[in-house]
Amino acid sequence: MGGTVVMSGTAERTDVRIVPVSSRKERKQFIELPWSLYEGDPNWIPPLVSNQRQLLNFKRHAFYDDAEIQTFLACREHHPVGRIAAIVNHAHNRRYGERRGFFGFFESIDDPAVAEGLFAAAREWFSARNIDLLRGPTNPSLNYECGLLVEGFDTPPFFMMTYNKPYYPRLLEGVGLTKSQDMYAFWGHIDMLWTLDEKLSFIAEQAAQRFNVQIRPMDASRFRAEVELFLDIYNRSLVATWGFVPLSPGEIKHLANGLRRLIIPELALIAEVDGQPAGATFCLLDYNPRIKEIDGRLFPLGFWTLLRDRKQLKRIRIISTNVVPEYQRWGLGLVLLRGLVPKILDWGIQEVEFSWVLESNSLSRGSLEKGGAKITKTYRMYDGDLRG
Repeated sequence: MGGTVVMSGTAERTDVRIVPVSSRKERKQFIELPWSLYEGDPNWIPPLVSNQRQLLNFKRHAFYDDAEIQTFLACREHHPVGRIAAIVNHAHNRRYGERRGFFGFFESIDDPAVAEGLFAAAREWFSARNIDLLRGPTNPSLNYECGLLVEGFDTPPFFMMTYNKPYYPRLLEGVGLTKSQDMYAFWGHIDMLWTLDEKLSFIAEQAAQRFNVQIRPMDASRFRAEVELFLDIYNRSLVATWGFVPLSPGEIKHLANGLRRLIIPELALIAEVDGQPAGATFCLLDYNPRIKEIDGRLFPLGFWTLLRDRKQLKRIRIISTNVVPEYQRWGLGLVLLRGLVPKILDWGIQEVEFSWVLESNSLSRGSLEKGGAKITKTYRMYDGDLRG
């Protein structure tokens, strides 16, 4: 899209101008918009600015080796009031035989004219690329932050989970988007360990004995190779999952480099059967209180604040517990979680979030519910048809 789209507002409103982001100033405005939208919101966690630049491809990211993105700003009287990214994930379209576009990084004031203008600009950009279906929000894909918060606005999100204003679902539905899939965040307190369903413990014990499962922590001396092993298990285990597209080799290397300082090796476990990796569980401390403290800025001293005395952080997010297909439904996931318990106790963790879990993943949902975990947040993926 080469110019500016003008959306006429009502008599009470000035025009909304939709600007394709291209200049350095516009990129800065795009990234900084949430700080004004969420000012005073105690539950909003600012994004890490350096990470946002990469995910938006303002600074090169391996995801875009096989994807395209165009960002748009909505402005009123020269002040940004909304934003959106239009994304074509070629790997997704090859895998599913679709002509689907994705939207992400959506933010807006509570004004339907702003949302309508942003999505109109995205539709025009997609139309020029023969895209006729839409899904989102993805920032920029399902392997990163994704989903719109629709329930659970009363508490801050855990690390690398999204947060948005309660009126956002209304804005998305107002432009014709409909629910495609919900995703849940399950929460648990350490005290729940003592009331676990005995059946789960029995299944874990039986699986461990049946396959002679050995659980080991990540080997920090081989950090990059170990992270790549975790992500390889992730790719292999999720092949049948709704909407899943494997991480590319470039993305795996990029993530391995980015996670180097954040991973606690004893909170990342690998399950081996006959010496071969069969599953993994991957956790990250909830760094969000520290990110809020540094206001999303790692430089010049933010890194030090983020990583200092991490034993003070008492919440973790279990990002994934993955088992390769040949061992799925045999309880290896429960073996991994059982192996994680003493590590959590040693660290002094008080709260755990399992996120996210697809509503269509009945096996994981059932296990978590039997274990006493509670759904505290619901995130939604939306679909749209651009052919109408």
